Amino acid sequence: MKKILFAASEGNPFIKTGGLADVVGALPKYLDRKKFDIRVILPKYLCIPEVNKQKLSYVTEFYADMPRGREYIGIFQAKVEGVIYYFIDNEHYFAGGSPYHEIFEDVNKFAFFSRAVLAALPELGFRPDIIHCHDWQTALIPVFIKEFYGNDRFFGKTKTILTIHNQKFQGRWRIDDIENCRDLSSDCRYKAMEAYHETNFLKAGILYADQVTTVSETYAQEIQFPEGGEGLEGVLREVSGKLSGIVNGIDYEEYNSMTDPKIPFPFGLRNITKKKKNKEALQKELGLKQDSSVMLIGMVSRLTEQKGFDLVNFIMEQMLNTINVQVAVLGTGEDRFENSFQYFAQKYPQQVSATIGYSEERAHKIYGAADAFLMPSQFEPCGLSQLIGMRYGTVPIVRETGGLKDTVEAYNEYRQTGTGFSFANYDAKEMFKIIQYAYDVFCNHPKEWQQMMKRCMKADHSWQNSANKYEKMYLELIG
Repeated sequence: MKKILFAASEGNPFIKTGGLADVVGALPKYLDRKKFDIRVILPKYLCIPEVNKQKLSYVTEFYADMPRGREYIGIFQAKVEGVIYYFIDNEHYFAGGSPYHEIFEDVNKFAFFSRAVLAALPELGFRPDIIHCHDWQTALIPVFIKEFYGNDRFFGKTKTILTIHNQKFQGRWRIDDIENCRDLSSDCRYKAMEAYHETNFLKAGILYADQVTTVSETYAQEIQFPEGGEGLEGVLREVSGKLSGIVNGIDYEEYNSMTDPKIPFPFGLRNITKKKKNKEALQKELGLKQDSSVMLIGMVSRLTEQKGFDLVNFIMEQMLNTINVQVAVLGTGEDRFENSFQYFAQKYPQQVSATIGYSEERAHKIYGAADAFLMPSQFEPCGLSQLIGMRYGTVPIVRETGGLKDTVEAYNEYRQTGTGFSFANYDAKEMFKIIQYAYDVFCNHPKEWQQMMKRCMKADHSWQNSANKYEKMYLELIG
């Protein structure tokens, strides 16, 4: 049995700030337990909710030599659905009200975490064949293995994989100010780790890892060019032979239109028309006009420029005044977008609902009720919302970027194929034209629209599909 360790800065169900936690919490459950012993290691943040802390049990504690001196490392563990989770304890680094703080603190904190992971494994007696690292916060693990453990018996055969969930975040700071990196060789610190006169954790991990992955095939291509590479496109082209993309999946048990307790009227392929009852219920709950003929567009997202909300702002007035649509928004983010959606909700109370905040229950209701789901992202490494919407027969309208391009097949009215609508350029007018096209199909070709809903629901975007690809990668890397 091959041993795989997931190392990450967050993971469901213990601590979550974004999609990374969903991946770390879900993927290990879907890997073949007969072939792989999968374990996860996370920081033991002081801010982990108390209900989750109660699940942790003490394992051991010890001290390890670090640049600051002898550092305390405590180890706790928990078991969730057969997967063992380890937690590195040190309140000097992991105190505070959230997992992430100022970047100058975080780079030192996660450098410590990466070192502590490697120090803890011999204490646990768990020698992984592969350490699967996630994002810049654990990107130094491959660096420390090759710099400090090159001839070590314990780690001599351990391979590393680095998965980039978002190329924009790289772990950058002044080279000489990261205490827990000061004992690395000059060649490492000032060459492999350096980018544009700063330390760059992600760059170092890309160069030192045995395999690099991203969360969709298209995103793996996009980050090799200036538009998506965020300054590291040259490095990624250099290592393109070990770079690949595997699209994320979603948990089909959590997102199931037939069994979801959060939607008032469960439905499936055989009674898909029952979805209309969810739409009526949501319209009533949100104070929107009760109208079955309107096309209800849902958006559940961080309200940021990356997600394309400047395009949405640009066409909202025109859209609301020219076609019979309603918009239901749920999320938080930049003030300008929160304020603009609140403005539209006040001006068009029967057409627009803006829930500023986050509610898992309301998110499920929007997925289960909306006719279409709008995601016009500037860039989208993978995207989960479009996959969740499709699971509920909510037809996505997306920009052709990253995982959105890989997971949404554009509608072809002649062949009657496709699972949604897409546009290529980051342009508000182009987006509005595709919304108008979707509206025309919705209103004037209801049978074709319903068939598209069914194709969405039949599409396989489960974690099992993704897990099979990771399993193949693990076995090829181990040899």
